[in-house]
Amino acid sequence: MKKVLLVGNPNVGKSVVFTRLTGAEVMISNYPGTTVDYTRGRMKLGGETVQVIDVPGTYSLEPSNPAEAVAVQMLPSGDVLVNVVDATNLERNLYLTLQLLERSQPMVVALNMWDDAQHLGIHIHVEALQRMLGVPVVPTVALTGEGISELVKRLQEVRVPERHLMQERDLWAEVGRITSQVQKVSHRHHTFWERLGDATVKPLTGMPAALLILAAAFVVVRLIGEGLTRYVMDPLFELYRPLATWLGKALGPGLLRDFLIGTLINGKIDFLQSIGLLTTGLYAPFAVVLPYVVAFYFVLSLLEDTGYLPRLAALTDGLFHSLGMHGHAIVPVLLGFGCNVPGVLATRVLETKRQRFIAAALIAIAVPCLAQSVIVFGVLGRYGLRYVAMVYGTLALLYLTAGIVLNRVVGGESPELFAEIPRYRKPAWRTTARKTWLRAKSYLADAVPWMLAGVALVNLLYATGAMHWLARLAQPVVQGVWGLPGNAAVALLMGFLRKYVAVGMLLPLGMTAEQLTVAVTVLSIYFPCAATFAVLIKELGIRDTAKAAALMVLLSLLVGGLMRLALMGL
Repeated sequence: MKKVLLVGNPNVGKSVVFTRLTGAEVMISNYPGTTVDYTRGRMKLGGETVQVIDVPGTYSLEPSNPAEAVAVQMLPSGDVLVNVVDATNLERNLYLTLQLLERSQPMVVALNMWDDAQHLGIHIHVEALQRMLGVPVVPTVALTGEGISELVKRLQEVRVPERHLMQERDLWAEVGRITSQVQKVSHRHHTFWERLGDATVKPLTGMPAALLILAAAFVVVRLIGEGLTRYVMDPLFELYRPLATWLGKALGPGLLRDFLIGTLINGKIDFLQSIGLLTTGLYAPFAVVLPYVVAFYFVLSLLEDTGYLPRLAALTDGLFHSLGMHGHAIVPVLLGFGCNVPGVLATRVLETKRQRFIAAALIAIAVPCLAQSVIVFGVLGRYGLRYVAMVYGTLALLYLTAGIVLNRVVGGESPELFAEIPRYRKPAWRTTARKTWLRAKSYLADAVPWMLAGVALVNLLYATGAMHWLARLAQPVVQGVWGLPGNAAVALLMGFLRKYVAVGMLLPLGMTAEQLTVAVTVLSIYFPCAATFAVLIKELGIRDTAKAAALMVLLSLLVGGLMRLALMGL
């Protein structure tokens, strides 16, 4: 099968062009031997099915990081190259274009963001540029689809360009010559969106704006998530309740009913607390978590598509550098608040093993997922928001403190942030919806099976008595260090399997608000859920995951003990 490779600088719209060409059904893969992702899909070209690959972004063919190295390694496999160029930054983009032409591979140039160039007073003579490069040049606006059909048509007319190898200095001279002959810029005043873009990237105005935007984002997530749960998922599960109740009666008392239906609460099924594979096992991932995951990914896609996320990365770069990473680490953190599994997977945006270890460990320790956050508010919200604030304040302080320490003790490199900041754009709702669906589908595939497995394992541990045996071993720590009732050990042990279930189990134990605050905080720190733990092993390896796990245990003992002293005394 022929391969069409989309190649270009970061933030030039390659992913949107890819989506326009292939639709929503795509596959995310690792390049062999690396943790660098690339995306592949399929399209029809002249009656033939071809593979389309979105190559990692690169500024040149002399790689400076693992993603650029993968981009260079992938080029020989392409039958046709589509060089996606940002029309608003022609001079910067043409350096890579000329390097690609020297490879003598069939190529088309997609002059993307054509509408932005027009708005900015940038006029490019397309025919002249096409003659000088010797390959087809097609103006496109990928967000709206403008020019995509012409791009597909020109892909069938490509030919091998004839260019001679040039030295770097000569390449830049050629870039300047071409740009001066094909591009003219007319005088214009800054638009509102340009002034807003400047304001939101400068620390003095950008940080307050970031706090407001993120606060608004999480309010929107909460409203959408609550709405989907209350008006869509809860009614669906009420329709399902008679079937589950009938099945429980048909099975009768015994291990199988306990395994599938779980424990009846006040004589009926409680979808959150019954802990059956067909009750809590289905309700928690689909009715409790999925609505908030969909809402979160929708808002995150909006932040990406409008161009705000790169600004947030630039704003937070200094903070994350002090923690051993750089500004792109904000992406795994934001994803981690949705679900820790994609949060850990997103650490691949960081270039070095050191950065990825620090980012993944801090997510597992101090970034509560939406499922856990929902339950935390449900457990502590009745006692006042100050207790909720204590939990999140402690986790935020722990994230910063642990990051500073890891930055000092973990060896390796932490390169600088090199990123282009795009102009603000109106999001394309179709594209945003597709991205939201793809991410939600990834959650269903990666996290839900582990949730079901966790509920099943809990039931088996209960049935065999192993859970209570483990709890008795943990009671000295639970009572003596954290000041919690001994039977809270069962709930805390369950946290490894699924934290939202464990937090829900704390409610019937009659603990005070202070004890619940300590328990919920410890539960957040001491181990990630089984799904996240499995992904940590996949991304970091067993050895580094073991180091992270040891750190989690140590910090949970220390922080839980200090919180007990602060809230309850001895």
